[in-house]
Amino acid sequence: MSTFMSFPRNFLWGVATSAYQIEGAVNIDGRSPSIWDVFSHTASKIVHGDTGDIACDHYHRWKEDIQLMKNLGIKSYRFSLAWPRILPEGRGKVNQPGLDFYNRLIDALLEADILPMVTLFHWDLPISLAGGWLDRSVVDAFREYTSIVTKAYGDRVKLWNTINEPVCASKLSYRLGIHAPGMRNPYQSLVAAHHLLLAHGVAVPEIRANCVDAKVGIALNLGLYYPSTHSRMDVDAVRHMDGEDNRWFLDPLYGRQYPSDMLTDYVKMGFLQSFEPDFVKPGDYATISVPTDFLGINYYSRNIIKADPINNSPGEIITVPALEENRTEMGWEIFPFGLYEILSRVQWEYKPGEIMVTENGASYSTKPDDTGKVHDEKRIQYLQKHIAAIGKAIQAGVPISGYYLWSLLDNFEWAQGYSQRFGIVYVDFSSQKRYPKDSAFWYRQVIEQNGLNSD
Repeated sequence: MSTFMSFPRNFLWGVATSAYQIEGAVNIDGRSPSIWDVFSHTASKIVHGDTGDIACDHYHRWKEDIQLMKNLGIKSYRFSLAWPRILPEGRGKVNQPGLDFYNRLIDALLEADILPMVTLFHWDLPISLAGGWLDRSVVDAFREYTSIVTKAYGDRVKLWNTINEPVCASKLSYRLGIHAPGMRNPYQSLVAAHHLLLAHGVAVPEIRANCVDAKVGIALNLGLYYPSTHSRMDVDAVRHMDGEDNRWFLDPLYGRQYPSDMLTDYVKMGFLQSFEPDFVKPGDYATISVPTDFLGINYYSRNIIKADPINNSPGEIITVPALEENRTEMGWEIFPFGLYEILSRVQWEYKPGEIMVTENGASYSTKPDDTGKVHDEKRIQYLQKHIAAIGKAIQAGVPISGYYLWSLLDNFEWAQGYSQRFGIVYVDFSSQKRYPKDSAFWYRQVIEQNGLNSD
């Protein structure tokens, strides 16, 4: 029997997107290439050779997309600024048409009574910044970029995310090579991660200085790992992966420096030469641990893992696939309890003060029927269970103030191109026609009721 679960008054019900995934218009109005423009045009990097050149053409259709959000009763919209649209050289001369685009977008959102949440960096680094996240000068460039955009928009934007998912922009991009710029160097991935955290740290005071009454945070996608057995090796594999994806970022953000067990592992694995990494300079930890107002958490799934019996080294793991009937089209297990677990653990271990779920959603490719309706029942079930898990965490005392569904639109899903659809609005990429899915109307009802039926 289901009962109705109410959410706190003024809870922020939102949707999220990012610039490169939806905007298109990559060569228009002075925008320069980003590392993702180069990467998506590199052979065999993206499914079907897809690129973000056009994506959802949001750059030209933003009014229509805001109207869609207004029709659905969306309270807040999380989007990212395209750094190369505003500063084509990464720093220095401002591109006014780029700055103006977001001015129009922000004004129209506020006019529609939709609160903007701006993400400063969602992976589209200007290619003109030689060395990317490996060169420490990128931190100063990010400070300059932050200063420019917060002075331009700080009178109206009161919610700011500095960096989206630094583990992806470091580990996936510089160690695994599956995201731009496609490097495969473990040491470089740790350098990139450090500079991403430093960039966050220098951005926060800029936001504070230029945005009165603003709230600022960072968005982490926290990995959830379970051992496949209770063996010492499998449990230790979970410790290592938790350290790699979670504690390596959470610990320094909350004043604990890098975790000592991971420094030991990385020296043992040959990723680092010393327990005192050469890329950490005096004062860095103080910069990274600057106080923030909230922590953004992105959650989709969990991983069941076991240690690799052949290569018994920290971090050498085998992932056990979930049952086919209990996973999304990305192959990710549907595990709503994991969201409750992550939210609760972070609150009790790190006490961020306020938490927002800045991304959560599921990929299903359901198409419109002959009448233009999209019956994406599986997505509704996924969302219902995960939002209920947030409600249970709130009941347990976790201070969660908002939920941003990923995503408003089907879009360019990074290395998966357009083969995966996370939107509550279906996009026909040949015609750019938008079709709100059943999940969009379901979500509208959740927002109207400020709650939902919970099992």
